[in-house]
Amino acid sequence: QVRLEESGGGSLQAGESLRLSCAGSGYDYDTVCLAWFRQGTGKEREGVARIVSDRNTRYAESVKGRFTISRDTAKDILYLQMDSLKPEDSGMYYCAAMRRTWCFLEPSAVTDWGQGTQVTVSS
Repeated sequence: QVRLEESGGGSLQAGESLRLSCAGSGYDYDTVCLAWFRQGTGKEREGVARIVSDRNTRYAESVKGRFTISRDTAKDILYLQMDSLKPEDSGMYYCAAMRRTWCFLEPSAVTDWGQGTQVTVSS
C-alpha cells in the first residue's frame, strides 16, 4: 500500500522560498512517477511538477524556473523547492504517485494522494 505524507507548508511573503517534503513508502521506483499538485481556494486541482528520474522532470508553465522537484531515493522523500513565491502559488499542496507508464500532470492520472500541506503566500 502506497503511503504519502507531506510536510513543510506555511505562511510567508511574496518573493520568499519554501521547501516541501513528502515521505513515501509502498512503491517501486522502477515503476512509479511522483508528482506535486496544488489546489487553490475555489480552484481546480492542478499539476505542478513530476519526476520519473533526476533527468526526467516536467513542470507546469506557471512554475518553470521557480520550482524544482527532486527526490532522495535512499530516504524515500520527495521534495519541492519553491523560490520567488507569488500569492497565486497559495493553496493546498499534495504529493501524488502515478504509474510511470501513465505519468501526466493531470489529477485523473494519479493513483495515490497524500493528505496535503497548506502554503499561503501574502503580497
